Amino acid sequence: MPATDSRIDAYISKAETFAQPILIHIRKLVHKAFPDITETMKWSFPHFEHKGVVCSMASFKQHCAFGFWKASIMKDPNKILQTKERGAMGHFDRITSIKDLPPDKIMIAYIKEAVALNEAGVKLPARPKADPKTLQIPAYIKDALKKNKKAANTFDAFPYSHKKEYVEWITEAKTEPTRHKRIATMLEWLEQGKNRNWKYK
Repeated sequence: MPATDSRIDAYISKAETFAQPILIHIRKLVHKAFPDITETMKWSFPHFEHKGVVCSMASFKQHCAFGFWKASIMKDPNKILQTKERGAMGHFDRITSIKDLPPDKIMIAYIKEAVALNEAGVKLPARPKADPKTLQIPAYIKDALKKNKKAANTFDAFPYSHKKEYVEWITEAKTEPTRHKRIATMLEWLEQGKNRNWKYK
């Protein structure tokens, strides 16, 4: 008997009538493909694990979903995985009947590949880092900072958010005298290592 999780039994029993046979079928295929799979619940829906997440399924009001954790690096010889421009959760669009799934033989082969990736310790590629944010600093603020090395060093060391707070505060000044006053205050606070909203912390 395969090891099952009673929480998944409960999940299936609470699913819509149309969804129950779909979920039961997927569950059987996963266990057939890899009898040592571990069942669990993550984020309130069923997951199947072996040395990490292998795949997951979910039930909604009008459809079901099934997906592989590492779909983006699977070979997908049958071109059945939707990894781009998905209209629904999972990699098989909206599943409304067992007929919407690929043939059992193909499903089992894909599940075995997903398990093999985890067995081999293959990791998903790291997400590309977002481009660092660039802040438009007016020349008059740059000039003021150039004349005060200590303030400039503090400003340069600040994170983007702190720099932005000072720049917005100064550029939002309605009059020239107010702007000059705010620049002077900024330099004073920066010399003390303070950010724009230090009073409120």
